[in-house]
Formats: sequence, C-alpha cells, structure tokens
Amino acid sequence: MRRTAPAVWLAPGLALGALALGSAAARAQDRSGDNAVTQADDAFGFSVGREGLGIYNQADARGFSPTDAGNVRIDGLYFDPAFDLSELLVDSTAIKVGLSAQGYPFAAPSGIVDMALRRPGKKSGASLVVDGDLLSSAGAELTGTVRLSGSLALGYGAKVARTAFPDGTNNFNHGQALALYWQPAEGIELIPFWALYNDYDDESGPFYIPAGSTLPPLAPRRQYDGPDWADFRLMAGTQGLLGSAQLGRGWTVRLGAFRSVFEQRTGFTNLLVDVQPDGSANRVVIADPPLRNVALSGELRLSRTVAEGPRQHVVHLSLRERDARRQFDGSVELVLGPTRIGTPEDGLPPAVWNFGPVSKQRIRQDSLGLAYNGRWKKVGELGLGLSRVRYRMTTDLPGEPRAEGRSDLWLYNANLAATVTPSLSLYVGYARGLEESGLAPPNAANRNAPLPAIITNQKDGGFRLALGKKLKLIGGVFELTRPNFGFDGANLFRPIGTIRNRGAEFSLSGPLTPRLDVVAGGMLLDARVQGAGGGAAVGRRPVGLPSHFINLNLNWRTPWLAGLALDSNVSFRGRTMATTDNAVAVPARTVVNLGARYSFKVAGRDVTARAQMINLFDSYGFRIAGPGIYRTNGSRQASFYLAVDF
Repeated sequence: MRRTAPAVWLAPGLALGALALGSAAARAQDRSGDNAVTQADDAFGFSVGREGLGIYNQADARGFSPTDAGNVRIDGLYFDPAFDLSELLVDSTAIKVGLSAQGYPFAAPSGIVDMALRRPGKKSGASLVVDGDLLSSAGAELTGTVRLSGSLALGYGAKVARTAFPDGTNNFNHGQALALYWQPAEGIELIPFWALYNDYDDESGPFYIPAGSTLPPLAPRRQYDGPDWADFRLMAGTQGLLGSAQLGRGWTVRLGAFRSVFEQRTGFTNLLVDVQPDGSANRVVIADPPLRNVALSGELRLSRTVAEGPRQHVVHLSLRERDARRQFDGSVELVLGPTRIGTPEDGLPPAVWNFGPVSKQRIRQDSLGLAYNGRWKKVGELGLGLSRVRYRMTTDLPGEPRAEGRSDLWLYNANLAATVTPSLSLYVGYARGLEESGLAPPNAANRNAPLPAIITNQKDGGFRLALGKKLKLIGGVFELTRPNFGFDGANLFRPIGTIRNRGAEFSLSGPLTPRLDVVAGGMLLDARVQGAGGGAAVGRRPVGLPSHFINLNLNWRTPWLAGLALDSNVSFRGRTMATTDNAVAVPARTVVNLGARYSFKVAGRDVTARAQMINLFDSYGFRIAGPGIYRTNGSRQASFYLAVDF
C-alpha cells in the first residue's frame, strides 16, 4: 500500500504558516533568493537549490562522467560518493573545466564537481520550501540554523516528498540532515555533519531493448505499465567532518573525512526485450538481492602561502585516502512473457526469490601529492601538480579465485594562464588521471559489475574575455582520450578500443542590461572510437555522446512590477549514436522551458513564488541508457515552489 504524501494544495498554507514561527531574526538560509542564472559564474554547470543550468553536470562533462571518474569534491576536498550527498547539506554545485578549474590543486580530466557545503549561519533563522507539479509531485523542505553560542551553531534540514516521474512511476521519500559549526579557537573551524535519505515504493521504470536496428515505438505518456511489486527500497547516508586551522605565517591545514553508504533493500530492473515495431515485446524482470556499498574517503592538505609584492605563491601537500566496498551479482531473472508497450502488467512474483551468491569488490587507493599555484598580478597564473598513486582492487566472485589488480603510477597536471590585456586572458593545460568507469549496463552479461579503472589524458586551451564589468565570454578547445567500453561477441561490457573526444566549448555569462541576465553555453563534440576489436561490430562514434549541446538561459526583471522576473531556457541536443555499431541514433532534440518568479514580503519575511512550464512544446522521445537500451525522456509539465525565509 502506497504511503500518503503531502497534497499539493497544502503547499501555500504550509509556507505562509511558517511566517508565524520564531522572531524576526536575521535571515540565515535565504532560500528565497536561489536563482541559478544570476548566481552562476559561467555556463559550464551550476545548481543551487532547485535551480540548475549549464552544458555539463555531475554525470557528463566533455563527454565523460566526473562522478564515475572520482572527481567529486566537498569544499574542494576529495570525496568518493557511494550515493549523492543530500541536497539538505549542499548549498550549490559547480562543474569546473578549463579556466574555471584554474587554481584547483590536482586538476583532473573529465572536470571537477565541487559541492559547497551548506554551513550553519551566523544567526538563527530558517527557510521553508514547498513544491509540486501537475504530475502529482508534492513536497516540503525545511533548513535552518540555531545559534547556540558565539562559537557554536547547529544547522538542520528535513524534507518529505512524493515524487512523480514522466514515465508514470513515483516514489515516497524523506531525508534528514544535521551540521554542527564549532570554532574552538581563533582560526580553527570544525564542521561535523550527518545526513540520511530513505526511498520507498519507487517503481522500476521500463528499459526498452528493440529486436532489430531501430528505435522502439514510443510508450504512452505518464503511464506505468510494469508490475506494481517491482519497487525499489533504499537507504543512503553520509557522515563527514570538515576542519581547518590557520597555523600562522601563511600555513593552513585542512581536513575532509567522509563516509558514504548506499543500502538497497529491494531492487528491480524492468526490461522490455525484443521490442517489435508494432510495440509487442517480452517482459523480463530482474530482481536484485539486498546490496550494500560503503565508501570511506578523505583528504588531509597542508598549504603554505607566500606573498611577494604582486606575486602570490601557494604550495599544497596533500594526502588522499579511499576505501570502497561494493556488492553486485546474485540477481534472479523472471520471464513474464509476451506483452505490449502500454499494456498493464498483472504477472505475479514468485513466493520466494532464490537469489544467488553476491560478488564483492574492494578498492583501496591512496595518493600523496604536491601542487603549486602561482599568481602574478596583471601577468598570469601557473598551476602544477604531481601525485604518486597506489591503487589496489580485489574482486571475489563466487566459485572463483580472488582476482587482484594493482597499479602504482604517477599522475600529473600543468596549466598556464596569461593576461594579454586587462580584459583578455589565454590558457593551456594538460592533465593525466586515474579514473573509475562506473557499472556495466542492465542488458550486459556482466550487468552492474564495476568496470576497471582506466588512465585518461586531457589537453585543453582557450581564452576569457571581459565584455563589461561583469559580462564575460569564455571559449576553449579540448581533447580527451580514454578506453572505450562496449559489448563484445559474448555480450560482455568491457574495454573495446579507445575514445578520443575532441571538441570546443563556450560560455557567456553576466548582465546584458541592468534588467536582463544571460547564461549561455555550448559544446561541439567530435568523438571517435579508435582501435576497436573483440569480435563485435564497432562504429566510428561512441554511444551516448551528442554531436553538440547548446544551452541558453535568460532572466529578466520586469519594469512594471517590482520583484517579478521572467525567465527562459532553451536547449539543443544533437544527434546521438545509440548502438555500438552506429546502426541506430537518437535524433536531435530541442526543449524550451518558460518560468516566472515573484519575490515579495509578508510580515517582514522574504517570500518567493516560482512557476515553470517545462518542455513547453512537448518534445517527447528517447534517451540512451546504454548501448541499444532506451528510456523515455520527459514530456510537458508544469511545476511550482514557494520559498519563505524566516
């Protein structure tokens, strides 16, 4: 029986009722001011609260995944997530590539995902956000600070939501988070934090696998036709500690220590295989046993800053540690038989799932590195990094001897930015990294198996041009190389050849007029598969990488009503190869979103009402979930939220 969630019509009452709570304390969270267009530094990728934009994200930067690659940071310190950090703890997230990554020690290929921790405020206060959409989603989120003393503050967060998805599935979820800020002495800060997320009744949306070299027919919008018992149930959590101390004479020590847990109680994969042009197919449901993944990670960094007139030198000595334990395999396949896309499924599950033995994998990685960043005012900036990495992976498969992989290698990076004129800078960079590759897709013979670590290389260069006081244009070119993963003749998903991603990117961000802000970005990508083999037909282009992606965001503060702003987002995604042999491609897609926000005050409190029409022209089609496997993308919908600071 599905749990009851907050109804959409309760949202305005919940938010306005919050105005009566507490005194007129200074705002501590200011969630009513969240606006990605006005807060983003560039168009490469930025999110704050429920607002997000950019040509890249945590799963895709320059054609690869920064998260899978191990390039996630919390306040700049190394973090290995078994599950995403709770949004209750994240103030904002930025994707750093090229010039935007200048100054980050140990720059990595595939970009950097830097999450800014939501720290307890200097004064007590809170924010309440309630939201909903016409798909029947509804939720409420409360974040705030209780100031306990001059040196101690408690931050808290809680959320509850029923989330409905465009493919007709939905879930009920709730989360909680705490963060404590403590300043035991001048120049010393400690921030321990904790978060827990629970997800219930989360149906497994369908994956479509056609019988031939064609796209499947489209499913009816907003209709879930899978078995009602194929629900995910999961728990995830993060515990961590951020610390810093000023040691005097330009010395600083920083510490980040994190534990990330993902625990799947029940899990299913809902496959429609051998899909025919008329929509007929066979339904196969794969049930997973309870699985638990745990990742311990962190970084200890000692930094020395030396000022020398117009020059500043910073040297970092860094120790990074990682211990990740993963579980996979043991699944059971249930063939439910012939069906048709859009036809409800009434097949019953077995009384008992006879799961097989679970495979286990452990990854231990440590890195000792030295980095330098030098800045010379009106001249330029130089960044250098060198790390010695020790990587160990052990895999225990049922009935087989333990497999061990070992790597001891040097990783390095260098980047240089030169100030040509007060408004123009040029840069070049190179980075070599050791990266994870994610998991094998659901239709592989080795489904969900962790893929081996790989070496990646990146070369890039470009410019930054100031077009005004705050308006700036960034442009660049890049080339990345890494092993390509695809299906071999035995349907194993494994390295097949090499991917070479060569492309160009640009970002325009800032105010065009006193009332109109723009964040526009684009990527043109020439991706190639080289040296492929292994008994499978492999095309020239890798799966899942579009030929181009362009994203335009505008925010206009209207002159006729103070506090009212209108916004728009237009994105263009190019044609994308969908199968390893390049026989099938997903066509280009254009999506238009329109929105409005109205900021006002009630009883002295800041309030923002926000509404959006998403996918205005109802562009409906497929997205790629792996070579030859598809899911539907979102259709048109309307959403809103109301944010109150008090």
